[in-house]
Amino acid sequence: MEHQHDTAKYTCPMHPQVVQDKPGNCPICGMTLVLAETTTHQGTATMHHHQHGANPAMGHEGHNHGKMIEDFRKRFYVVLLLTIPIMLLSTMIQHFMGVNWQFPGSQYILLTLSTVVFLYGGWPFLKGMVDEAKAKNPGMMFLIGFAIIVAYIYSVAIVFGLQGMDFFWELATLILIMLLGHWIEMKSVAGASKELELLVQLMPADAHMVMPDMVHDVKTDTLKSNDIILVKPGEKVAADGIILEGESYLNESMLTGESKPVQKTKGDKVIAGAINGTGSIKVTVLHAAKDSYLSQVIKLVDDAQKSKSKTQLLADRAARWLTIIALISGIATFLYWYLTGQPLAFAMERMVTVIVICCPHALGLVVPLVVAKSTALSAKNGLLIKNRTAFENSRKITTIVFDKTGTLTVGKFEVSKIVSVKPAFTENEIIRLSAALEQNSEHPIATGILQKAKDFSILIPATEGFNAITGKGVEANIETKKVMVVSPGYLKENNLPIPPGFSANEIETVVFLVVNNELAGYIALSDEIRAESAGAIETLKQNKIKSILLTGDNNKVAKAVSEKLGMESFIAEVLPHQKLEKIKELQNKGEFVAMTGDGVNDAPALAQANVGIAVGSGSDIAAETAGIVLVNSNPKDIVNLVLFGKATYRKMIQNLIWATGYNVVALPLAAGILYRQGVLLSPAAGTVLMTVSTIVVAINASMLKVKK
Repeated sequence: MEHQHDTAKYTCPMHPQVVQDKPGNCPICGMTLVLAETTTHQGTATMHHHQHGANPAMGHEGHNHGKMIEDFRKRFYVVLLLTIPIMLLSTMIQHFMGVNWQFPGSQYILLTLSTVVFLYGGWPFLKGMVDEAKAKNPGMMFLIGFAIIVAYIYSVAIVFGLQGMDFFWELATLILIMLLGHWIEMKSVAGASKELELLVQLMPADAHMVMPDMVHDVKTDTLKSNDIILVKPGEKVAADGIILEGESYLNESMLTGESKPVQKTKGDKVIAGAINGTGSIKVTVLHAAKDSYLSQVIKLVDDAQKSKSKTQLLADRAARWLTIIALISGIATFLYWYLTGQPLAFAMERMVTVIVICCPHALGLVVPLVVAKSTALSAKNGLLIKNRTAFENSRKITTIVFDKTGTLTVGKFEVSKIVSVKPAFTENEIIRLSAALEQNSEHPIATGILQKAKDFSILIPATEGFNAITGKGVEANIETKKVMVVSPGYLKENNLPIPPGFSANEIETVVFLVVNNELAGYIALSDEIRAESAGAIETLKQNKIKSILLTGDNNKVAKAVSEKLGMESFIAEVLPHQKLEKIKELQNKGEFVAMTGDGVNDAPALAQANVGIAVGSGSDIAAETAGIVLVNSNPKDIVNLVLFGKATYRKMIQNLIWATGYNVVALPLAAGILYRQGVLLSPAAGTVLMTVSTIVVAINASMLKVKK
């Protein structure tokens, strides 16, 4: 019998990157975690219960976040209305204004209004304080809760006979500014995640499904493999697929960062979320919406925003220490002033100010805001961050190792020469046999040969006993003959003579056709260098980053390409399994190495590199071993990535310096170190300063941009 059980995920409404398996409170801000999603396991089936249609990344999270923002907004306005009469009835404010509006029972009205503010306005902080105490993890909510409880109890005692001046107006303004600070911060967090929401909105809710007799509108998330959909001019493509009929220009800029619309014709692949131009197209769906490229990008961004890197752990640790320092400093400040003869009210006021000003709010936001902004911005520019630490480490890169084909070059090999060595083998025959061996390969050389066979309208024969000779070529039996397509290295190793008059220019790659162990002829192919490559290498040089070409190609080709682009050096004729060793050698010399590769045969080298960058994986963003995936193969994107990684880290450090520096200056002022010089911060002024520090951190994070 199938069993069924639920596992729930809880997240912080203010810090969506915090996700836990059980109820509790947020380690950053102390707020109670809310239910994000429930996963029901029934046998092998897994169902996610989400709040919003077909948007798997958003779920309850965005919904709850919106509710929390609305809740804080409402509490703020209620407290604002009540704070006005509280301030007018306060004896201290009346004293400042030189008026006396006291009347019999006025202090009881003041007490009633302040109690409403304390319980209604202070509720999120009091609840957060209890949650933190239960979790034995005192944080920001604990500090605010402690401060408002002390201020309230002391003021109530004054009303009922204790000598001194009440704190009611300070209590009201403290809660008011705290609510405003939280409200602004939550809107900032929502703003930083806006780019992710924009990605989610790219997926249209409905699709036009083509039936035998009619076109029927269906929900996008009901589409499955092999369904046929119609995409009208100006509409968004509802699913990844292959064009079955029609042609158009598609705008994929929000998905790939490629600004120019791309022409698509029959047989071309289209991505869900791309905007169709002026032509109507029919598309054969490749897979369900949840497996689409866009859904994978959204999940990647979401995961990256939730994952913690060393910088964030550092900020969390600093926030925890600041909480402990705040509590100790607050109590020490109270004892110092009270024991040196100051009135109880003064000592209490200093303690409340110290505790409020030390709230580690800004520190808790230092990294999450930058993370939310950077991961979503990257995705919009075709840079997909799978591993946050790898992305942050991109600032340390000293050497980038480039795989040549498809990154620095166009990656499209075209046959430039066909030479027969034996009269029996014409150009057509050499292409016919070579194409037979290469028909199952996706290697650029194979694609070039197959294209030539197509141009010649050659019928490609079947093969038997196919075998790949690692890094050297392929072999099979064709029409009773043993046929091989091999590299120059294979000829040398097997003592097969290089044909007389053999020639190839520096950027040509040559493969040899061997039939029954005798050389029949050779095919030369060339790959054009990308227009952007030289500029990208030059920018790296300006940033003191070395570029090295690593290729399985021969020395002559590698040397010609690396010299033309002005690269530091090249490593040629390297087999896939040797790439890993070359990366290790560079690391042993003290280099911090980034490796760019296609994520398939370069997997071991990508895993070994300090930063693995899978390039040109298009919609195959599951290049498991790479920390970062670039949607396009453009070398400029690699440079953008490195520069953006540096900019992101700079923002985090700027925020860390600001958040800690502010506390270093503000804490002694709050404690009254300049009291004898007449400088004293009130609890309300302390709250304003704390809120300002949080807003500075939020604004600084929002200014992060990808420079092209």
